[in-house]
Amino acid sequence: MITETQDICTLLAETARLDPTRLAAIAGPAKLTVGELDQLSERCASGLAALGIGAGTRTVLMVNPGIEFMVLTFGLIKAGAVLVAVDPGMGWDNLKTCLDEAAPEAFIGIPKAHLGRMLFRWGSSTVRVRISVGGFRVPGWVPYEKLIKPVGPAIGKAVHRDPDEPAAIVFTSGSTGTPKGVIYTGRMFAAQARLLQTHFGIAPGEVDLATFPLFALYDPLMGVTAVFPEMDFTKPGEADPQKIADTVLTNHVTHIFGSPALLDNLGRHGETQGLKFPGARRVLSAGAPVPGHVLMRIGAMLSGGAQIHTPYGATEALPVCSISGPEVLGLESAGKGVCIGKPLDGVQLAIIRITDERILTWSESLRVPNGEIGELVVWGDNVSTSYWRRPVANSLAKIHTTQGEIRHRMGDLGFFDEKGRVWFCGRKSQRVITQQGTLFTIPCESVFNQHPKVKRSALIGVGCPPMQRPVLCVELLTKAKSPETESLREELRALGARYPVTESIKEILFHPVFPVDVRHNAKIFREKLVAWAEGQLR
Repeated sequence: MITETQDICTLLAETARLDPTRLAAIAGPAKLTVGELDQLSERCASGLAALGIGAGTRTVLMVNPGIEFMVLTFGLIKAGAVLVAVDPGMGWDNLKTCLDEAAPEAFIGIPKAHLGRMLFRWGSSTVRVRISVGGFRVPGWVPYEKLIKPVGPAIGKAVHRDPDEPAAIVFTSGSTGTPKGVIYTGRMFAAQARLLQTHFGIAPGEVDLATFPLFALYDPLMGVTAVFPEMDFTKPGEADPQKIADTVLTNHVTHIFGSPALLDNLGRHGETQGLKFPGARRVLSAGAPVPGHVLMRIGAMLSGGAQIHTPYGATEALPVCSISGPEVLGLESAGKGVCIGKPLDGVQLAIIRITDERILTWSESLRVPNGEIGELVVWGDNVSTSYWRRPVANSLAKIHTTQGEIRHRMGDLGFFDEKGRVWFCGRKSQRVITQQGTLFTIPCESVFNQHPKVKRSALIGVGCPPMQRPVLCVELLTKAKSPETESLREELRALGARYPVTESIKEILFHPVFPVDVRHNAKIFREKLVAWAEGQLR
């Protein structure tokens, strides 16, 4: 069991000593034991140290999730370097902004990543060490194979760093603006792993379908085998559901983590093909609200006793709350939002009054009564206390207490119900402020998403607060022709008129395919929809 004081490198070494032959990772035909992972990452740390990559060296890692990814990540942590993690699918402009901001001193990547680095000059003024993984060789670049080759005595033994010093800079997906670098510490890494293991009852000997690389790093620490499926990890919603199913069945997967988009495709495919996952003990889905039909289809593929959970969190704080699939399905959510459950043990959560202004000092008077919608604020060892080189973002997102603690404003809105459960009502920046009052995205969309022909909807505001026009954008399950969309529009207006929260929404536009985030393919880029809607309404 992971304890509060253990750093993840020490834990890996202990796991390797106790059970070195246990499989840590599987990627296609390649397999890696825990003992091999510990040994190779030790060699990697030694090779990094020989190149001058040591304590505090900011190092970009852009490789495909798999064996090399695991070895390099633990090697960097053992060397004391600061891992810089960016999502390759965030777009060239955002990548350049993030990497220039991180000012990396070393760059480890596959050929495609290095090509992008050279073409778009990512961190060109600061990168001094270049390491290549796979593909062609370039003079001056150090190949991964050389990095892990044993040469002489090890000189890169694990650095015993302060658990509260930066261990990584993990950039957000940028679904609501420019991505920000979240500073992860060793304490934060260990706390996240501990919360996942204890709350969900993850036991040694399990096998994880690893579609989210960050969580995959925790698998070998818990005695779990990470199985990386054949897919584009930047586009989980486009993963081939049959290949995912084959990976689950072939490797006897017990633990499945997938974005709502991935599980939606998998569930639809499983329903048509009659697929069952008899060995799966639990399914986790996060990144965006999970529709009820997704939970039902996935649940039908599992055997009795298997669990479905929809944990809530963000890059800055993982995990925060969680609720089981059956509990979600048993709740009436139309017009209310999405219930995300109670905070996990050790995670503190408060709901405060809504404001776009800075809050410099914490006060209990900021809290709102149960049932009233406000902004979620969280704190605990699993919560980051700072962004990298973003003083304005820090001032807007962090609240200091008189005892020296830092509390994080999630930028999400919600409320506590009478049972102490939290309901998610959308992003603060995406609320629609009209002359008649404020509309919140998720409660409104939960009304229209009940229509059998609606795949998903997005409430947006056209114009400037407090005079915004509420507009509902709708993506249908199947494309409809003009006469049909007119009748659907009237049906949706009639549906909205039945609920107080949506009765003012009259303008409805049909969009072919919503723009979504790259990390989970589920968070809707409402800001892009606003620009599109303005053109449609003109």
